[in-house]
Amino acid sequence: MKTYQALAQAILDQGVEVMFGLIGDANLYMVDTFIKSGKAKYQAAVNEGGAVLMAIGYAQASGKVGVATITHGLAITNALTALIEGQRGSTPIVLFAGDTAVVDRYHFQNIDQREFFQAAGAGFVQLRSPKTIGEDVATAFRRARIEKRPIVVNMPADLQWQDAGYTPHTAYAPARLEYVVDGPGMENAVGIVASAKRPLVLCGRGACDPSALQGIQAFADRIEAPLAHTLKAKGAFAGHPFNLGIFGTLSTPVATDAIMASDCIIAFGASLNQYTTAQGSLLRGKRLVHISSDPADIGRHAIPDAGLVGEPGRTAAQMVRLLDEAEIPGSRNRSPELGKAIAEFSYAPLPDKGRPGTVSVRLALQTLDKVIDPDRILVTDTGRFLIDAWRIVSVQDPQSWVYTVNTGTIGLGVGEAIGASFAHPGRQTLLVTGDGGFMLDGLNEFSSAVRAGANLIVILCNDGSYGAEHIQFRSKQMDPSISLFDWPDFAPVAEAMGAAGVTVRSAADLDAAVEAIRGNRRPLLIDLKLDPDNMPMLDH
Repeated sequence: MKTYQALAQAILDQGVEVMFGLIGDANLYMVDTFIKSGKAKYQAAVNEGGAVLMAIGYAQASGKVGVATITHGLAITNALTALIEGQRGSTPIVLFAGDTAVVDRYHFQNIDQREFFQAAGAGFVQLRSPKTIGEDVATAFRRARIEKRPIVVNMPADLQWQDAGYTPHTAYAPARLEYVVDGPGMENAVGIVASAKRPLVLCGRGACDPSALQGIQAFADRIEAPLAHTLKAKGAFAGHPFNLGIFGTLSTPVATDAIMASDCIIAFGASLNQYTTAQGSLLRGKRLVHISSDPADIGRHAIPDAGLVGEPGRTAAQMVRLLDEAEIPGSRNRSPELGKAIAEFSYAPLPDKGRPGTVSVRLALQTLDKVIDPDRILVTDTGRFLIDAWRIVSVQDPQSWVYTVNTGTIGLGVGEAIGASFAHPGRQTLLVTGDGGFMLDGLNEFSSAVRAGANLIVILCNDGSYGAEHIQFRSKQMDPSISLFDWPDFAPVAEAMGAAGVTVRSAADLDAAVEAIRGNRRPLLIDLKLDPDNMPMLDH
């Protein structure tokens, strides 16, 4: 067995179901062997960054380690943005990256790859020899699971055709910690909860495991508190009559009123960053109980009155037991009026001030949200359309929500959406993106979605501008012309690629988009023509 064959086998032995990649001198034989094994899928990207983004999207949607492969040299620099996004998002992936031959220091693609990867925040595993392949690959998978970040396996090209004495290795990672707190810290926390008159329970991404959500919801029901979640925990408590939705700068007016009226926040698995707390203003004057399995979360952004390091769901259950033992009554902070306000709230359409040939982004998203399969995987790129997309487009649980904004950059959505579609091929994947991001790094990778036959709908919020820059020019009464672009007509471009395309220039055109969604069996792009001067803004 040659090294390239052993590498393919080592990847398969880790239970990998799909690998994303772009081939080159240092990985083509390994990829060929992987494909011909017939034991897993391979999806080719058209850019190295796209391959890594696919692995990130797959990891987020599946809960498994995502896998990608690229070659050496400038392939590495092409992938850095995606790696930084993965690191910032604590996403476990393993990237198999080729490297130039060790003996060929003057190779024109020779760069210090370790330095680039480490600058991106990725872990690094050097392929040491043909005899250590099984151990080195297993180490990378183990580290990805434990460290929750991208880990790179660096593969020198001159090892490919050397004989390998392959021995399988298991990537052992300990089970998720499920400890709970007891003693004075827990007693203090329960005392604060018991004395609260208007408590509110908040869930973050670190508490989105289904069993944890069940425990947290039971705790909120026990103390009769409304529920809310951070943006990254979108989909938590879906369908609960006292679910306020997003807690933070994107809260609904109903949620904001309830948050401001509360006297105690019990936060599970949330970092409580500046966006969740509106620079701390949403916590002001309230007691804070903060529970997280990650001790780094507690006190990082907000100083709690009680901080507990423990598994969120089990800690919530322990608090319920202690409240029951002490016969503490519920808070009665779930009034019929609040339940009615939550049930009846919806965002009003934006004033119809858009120029002719455009549609309201809010109306369009509200219409399409109702007809796209609710059992969807939702992915969003970055742009000012997000204000409405995050508020309006729904998901049934946090595992159905792929977040791409850890670095605040545009253009990451298409790659992550393709990866997410491989995680759940039987479900609809929905991407909401902007025109700037789609042109930056989405249009090329959309061709990969077509080749993959992805079950993908792309809603393209096309205001013909770079939105953030347009906002800044307008806010200073300056000419925004350099932020405006005359893009090609995207629907015909999508059709030329082999996808379906629909252009929406008015509310009446939404009927055609609805019909396309209902009858479509291939990637579909819906180009919403929007007025850059009639886009949503944050309420607070």
